Amino acid sequence: MSTSAWLGEPEARAAPMSASAALNTVLKAIDERAHGRVIADYEAAPRGASLPLDGARQVVLVGHRAAGKSRVLPILAELIGREAIDLDRELGRMHRRDLREWVASDPASFRAAERAAFAALPPGRIVAVGGGFWFHNPDALEGHVVVQVPVSFRTYRERLLADTSRPRLVSDVSLEEEIRTVYRAREIAYRTLPHRTLGAFVAAVERR
Repeated sequence: MSTSAWLGEPEARAAPMSASAALNTVLKAIDERAHGRVIADYEAAPRGASLPLDGARQVVLVGHRAAGKSRVLPILAELIGREAIDLDRELGRMHRRDLREWVASDPASFRAAERAAFAALPPGRIVAVGGGFWFHNPDALEGHVVVQVPVSFRTYRERLLADTSRPRLVSDVSLEEEIRTVYRAREIAYRTLPHRTLGAFVAAVERR
C-alpha cells in the first residue's frame, strides 16, 4: 500500500478510533520520511501476534529527541483506552523546574529523577518518555511494552538545528557533530534493545 493511501481525510466517527484510522492519524503526527517504514511494519506484522496489555504493564513510547512521541501519545492512548502520561511534563510538575535547564546544568540528577518518576507511576498507563530515557535506563523498561517512535536522521537534524532551546548533550564539539554522534550512538543501542515498532504495535492492537 502506498503512503498516500494512508493520508486521506479520516472519516467522522463517534466510536473509538479503529486501528487503520489510528495509523492514518499517527502518520500525520510523525516524521514524513518514516512513513514508508511504519506502513511496512504495519502490513508485515504477523497475524495472531500477542500483545501483553495487562494492567500491570506500562506501554512506553521511546525514541530519539524530536521524534514526535508526545504527539503520538494521545492517539495511541485513545486507541488502547489508557490514560496518557508525558513523563517530562510529570517531572516538571513534580519538581517545578525547567527541564531543559536541569538537563544542561545537572544531567546526572535529572536522569535519576526521571527514572524515579517513571518507577512511581501507577500501572496500566501509556507513557511517553524523554529522548534519553531508553538509552540511559533500558533496564527500567524490562517487562513493559516498549514502542519506538521513528525519526529519520535528516528530520532529526533539521528539528534540532531549528530548536536552539534544547540543551546540548556534548559540549566540546560543534552542534552538527553532536547531532551526528548522539543519533548514531543511540540508533546502534536501540537496535539491540527489545521493543515493538510503531507500525507493528498498531497492527497488534487491531488484531487482538
